[in-house]
Amino acid sequence: MGSSTTDTPLEELLAPVVAASGLELDSVTRTRSDAMPLLRVIVDAPIGGDGVDSDTLADVSRAVSKALDAADPIDGEYLLEVSTPGAERELTKVGHWLRQVGRLVRIKLRAGGYVSGRVVSADETGAVIDVDGEETAVAYQDMRKARARVDFGGGE
Repeated sequence: MGSSTTDTPLEELLAPVVAASGLELDSVTRTRSDAMPLLRVIVDAPIGGDGVDSDTLADVSRAVSKALDAADPIDGEYLLEVSTPGAERELTKVGHWLRQVGRLVRIKLRAGGYVSGRVVSADETGAVIDVDGEETAVAYQDMRKARARVDFGGGE
């Protein structure tokens, strides 16, 4: 079983490389395992963007690989994975919340229980969730965990 750590120096190295491709760097994590180390670079479209297509992802992947080869920040061989956040990703940053406006989320509260609904708005301190037609403000500090949910479109 490997451990995973956020790599701030690599985030600083790669953020401008990813930005040059019109995307935003979400996170860089390094996973150590018995096999080859894995460097996972998560990129996302800017807020209000249309998402990331496979051509753009391939371009970013090449640019990231080239930047890493030039900087040579990792000893020995490693695997590089450049991808987008999963559909039901955990929401841990304000930027994640801003991207979720209009989408479904499920929040586990520190006080216990859950809030599920559609994100109406988000700012630096918390998010407003539409729960069955009623708006509920939830501060980030009151959230134990929050996940994006896939919306299969009920057409209500």
